[in-house]
Amino acid sequence: MKTIEVNKEEIINFLRLDLISEIQSLKKSLELFERKYNKSFKEFEKKILEEGENFEKWDDYIEWKAYDSTYKDRMKDLKNLKDEKNIKVITRQ
Repeated sequence: MKTIEVNKEEIINFLRLDLISEIQSLKKSLELFERKYNKSFKEFEKKILEEGENFEKWDDYIEWKAYDSTYKDRMKDLKNLKDEKNIKVITRQ
């Protein structure tokens, strides 16, 4: 079996790149909704909660909210990667 050596810094860099890639994808999805409704998520959320039922807008709201929440989570994850104390490398043999 081939042995592969990976150090903690390489793992952190990989995780960082993976998060940045996901964040960029989420940003594009968020921007699509912002352009569609010409509003920020907060403005749209306030309006839809005040209005009556509109299934298309409600579906968009649910999807937009999920993107917004996931974006915030991933940004927090990216920030936490800066603190290497949060990362523990476990090896199995």
